[in-house]
Amino acid sequence: MDRLFTALAKRIASFAGQPLAFALAMAFIIVWGLTGPLFQFSDTWQLIVNTSTTIVTFLMVFLIQNSQNRDAAAMQAKLDELIRALEGARNQFIGIEHLTEQELERIVDALEKKYGSDASDRDASHRTVERLIERM
Repeated sequence: MDRLFTALAKRIASFAGQPLAFALAMAFIIVWGLTGPLFQFSDTWQLIVNTSTTIVTFLMVFLIQNSQNRDAAAMQAKLDELIRALEGARNQFIGIEHLTEQELERIVDALEKKYGSDASDRDASHRTVERLIERM
């Protein structure tokens, strides 16, 4: 069941991100709008678009969440592998995505205190970003 859902979710998410999907959705809305006078802008006419968009939105939320979960898990696995492969990297950081938000905030605070995150660091970082943009 998981493989079937994953395959289906990948295909639908891939299609939904294409210009054709946007064009089809736009065409649906335009056709719906143009048929308004034909149906005298009735409650049923309005209910069609409301129900359709609600159903599509409801289902897309699950597909988007599934895609984000897969992407995040893959990214974590890659980062964990980099930590394991780098000499001098702290293996304690492997799996920290499972900590609570408060625990993660404490780690971030400790790292910022130890390695600095003051205004001069932010200014230098901002200048670096500006230089990269200029190169494009």
